[in-house]
Formats: sequence, C-alpha cells, structure tokens
Amino acid sequence: MTEELKVLVLDAMGVIYSVRDDVKDLLCPFVAEKGGTKDTTTINELYRSASLGNMSAFEFWKAVNVSSELEDEYLSKHKLSDGLVDFLEETNQRGHEVWCLSNDLSEWSRKLRLHFRLEKYFNGFVISSDVGFRKPDPAIFHRLVTQSNMDPHKAIFIDDNKKNLDSAAILGFETVVFRPVASDSTGGTHKIVNNFNDILPLLT
Repeated sequence: MTEELKVLVLDAMGVIYSVRDDVKDLLCPFVAEKGGTKDTTTINELYRSASLGNMSAFEFWKAVNVSSELEDEYLSKHKLSDGLVDFLEETNQRGHEVWCLSNDLSEWSRKLRLHFRLEKYFNGFVISSDVGFRKPDPAIFHRLVTQSNMDPHKAIFIDDNKKNLDSAAILGFETVVFRPVASDSTGGTHKIVNNFNDILPLLT
C-alpha cells in the first residue's frame, strides 16, 4: 500500500510572487505615481475592502483616482519567485495536489496566474475576494478544506506571514515559513525554508 501524497497549499504574495507586501511596495507607489491618492492608509483600507469582495477592481481604481486602464501596467510589476516553476513542475510530476490560498482581488489574481501560465500547475485557487474572508480568519481555511476536500493533517501550508500559519496550524496543517531573505526572527512553531528546494524533502 503506497503512502498518501501530501497536498501542498501556497500563499501568493511572498511565496508564488517575490513581493511580500504588494500594497506597500507596489500598489501605493503606483497609485501615487499615476496621480491618485497619496494617503497610504486610505489605499490600504480600500484594498482590504476590495480583497473581501466588497468592491470590484474597477471600483477600487475609481476610489483611488487612477484609471482602471492602467491595471495591467500595475500587475506587470509582479514577478515570480526564483525557482517557482521548476518546483511546481517537480511537485506535479510527483503527483501532489497543489492549491493557492491568497488575500487578493479576484480579478488581479486571475490576470496574474493567466499571465504567468500558472493555472496548469494548480488544482485550484481560493481567493479572499471570492469567498469574503481574509487570512488569518479561520473561515478562509475552512473554505479551502471544503472546496478542495483535503484533510488538513495531510497538507502543508506555506506562507511568509506567521499569523496566517498560526491559524492553519490550529486546523492541523503542517506549516512552513517561506523566507528567501535571511532574518534574525525565528519561525516559532513553524518550520522555516529559504527556497523551494528546501520544501521538497518535506513532501515525502
């Protein structure tokens, strides 16, 4: 009898994509550059609302006084993390299910994964604006479990934010901090990996 393969769940920002805080490092500067609001608190609040499904991407751009026609230019600033595609190809070859769990706007998440041709590697995507909950709210993890029909005790969740990992651990997920840049902080109760190659041994 063969051992059941572990399911892999990846965060988007800081794991799939190299930028950890896309609102602070990409969105706020972009809005300011394009002549929109320079109040970062307002941008953060509007983004959070949109990422909960309370407004569309079009409505978000209108609220920050930037043309929605510039959306693709903004999204082009996102880059894949080093080694991601090779890692996904390896996990797929091994037969693992791979899911994405992300706090994001549905439209942006879809455009990014289509642009980078990521959908073929994933069994599914659970995006906060689609379900109305954001990590670390346990409700979004419950939605992931229901939608994927996975057993959390046979799944690994990888995120760069320990608060999100804390919520996942309570449900029984094996949890891993993804930290490509060296840091003095510890992972607490979570394992730490510095690159995708470090994840592969955890899958066996």
